[in-house]
Amino acid sequence: MKLTEEKIRSGELQPGTRLPAERKLAEALNVNRSTVIRAMEELTAQGVLTRKKGSGTFVNPDKWGLQMKPLINWGTSLTTETLNKKTKYEQTAARLLKDRKGKVMDLSKGILPAELLPELQSPDLSWKELIQQEKEQIPMHSGIYSLRESVQTYLKKTYEMEVPLEEILITSGTQNALFLISQGLLKPGDAVGIESPSYFYSLRLFQAAGLRIVPISMDAEGMTLKGLQEASLNYPLKMIFLNPIFQNPTGRVMSPKRKSQILDYCMMKRIPIVEDDAYGGLAFDQSVDTSPLKKMDQADQIIYLGTLSKLAGNHLRIGWMVGPRTVMKSLADIRIQIDSELSFLPQFMADHFLRTEMEEHQQNIRKTLANRARNLETWLQKEFGSDIAFSPSKGGFHLYCQFSNKTREEVEKILYELLDKNVIVLEGKKFGAQTNGFRLSFTHFEKEF
Repeated sequence: MKLTEEKIRSGELQPGTRLPAERKLAEALNVNRSTVIRAMEELTAQGVLTRKKGSGTFVNPDKWGLQMKPLINWGTSLTTETLNKKTKYEQTAARLLKDRKGKVMDLSKGILPAELLPELQSPDLSWKELIQQEKEQIPMHSGIYSLRESVQTYLKKTYEMEVPLEEILITSGTQNALFLISQGLLKPGDAVGIESPSYFYSLRLFQAAGLRIVPISMDAEGMTLKGLQEASLNYPLKMIFLNPIFQNPTGRVMSPKRKSQILDYCMMKRIPIVEDDAYGGLAFDQSVDTSPLKKMDQADQIIYLGTLSKLAGNHLRIGWMVGPRTVMKSLADIRIQIDSELSFLPQFMADHFLRTEMEEHQQNIRKTLANRARNLETWLQKEFGSDIAFSPSKGGFHLYCQFSNKTREEVEKILYELLDKNVIVLEGKKFGAQTNGFRLSFTHFEKEF
């Protein structure tokens, strides 16, 4: 079956392609039918192929349950390229951005536009004084001391969460943290649970680590306990990854009761949790409970991730991990082996931002984003009326929409009609969604009503 694998690798056999019957495949390859059956069973177990009773065998159309081959080498995974190729819609949107530069509203990107970025004032220091500041900092693999103090203060102010300095590890952003976790705490073949749909689905670092990603269902309150129970029964989950506050892409907020249920079940099953809190500080309504799951953690079973990129822009790539000090030390040591120390300057700038600008900037950006979210919701209702379904945003960056009464073909046609109106969205399939959903990031929505 190596020929079949090569065809999948090259893209000749696209995701969703139906394979010939076992007998015909055996004849075409000039091998015994039992050889074909064993090979197909192996590829099905790896998730490369899927079998549908009465329909046949198909190349897996998505990454759910797929046993990836690790990519930390010069090779490629069996289906990495085909699964990560740009869709026809994305290719059309890219051409639109190029041809109509400055006229397109790109709502597919979850980043802050230039006008919402902070000024990032730096202290009036000469280069020599800056070097002296670096020398005065206690050299630690976990990040400079003053920045960890600032993160500690920020978490206390924002969430009333007390965190010892020894449990804080500075990173160069969330993806850096996820990379360290995937390389230091997991191994190829491990199954990890993520929300469905989820932005975790689109990250190539899970593929790079050879992990099998398992979908866990959600409802209005976030990841469901039933979905978690089913996933853990079907797969030996080594870890789950959560984005419980203003989840990406749905914008949902996990209820306190659900947090407690998830935490208790994972404790019983000894499943560690990684909590990504990228948007918790961006609530539009103070009545929304944005308390991290980590705040309830009494047994050191959660690694909490935070970042400045959603508040200060991608050019200030600084984040933090909070977890058991022995685990943080281990991950810091791994980073030294593969990536050396973090640069001092971005840490210094992040420290200054957290101490002097963060609070005011956070308040201002909440108001602007809330206004843009309401304007986007109004525009969508005017455009599509009762056909479109979404929950009004409570915070964060994103609005997730569905046309529940339309077919995939009809929804695809609508997305192309939006392109004609110079509006780009992000298809739900990029998050592993099996429904007619799509995400809009209102950070760039500038229409007013």
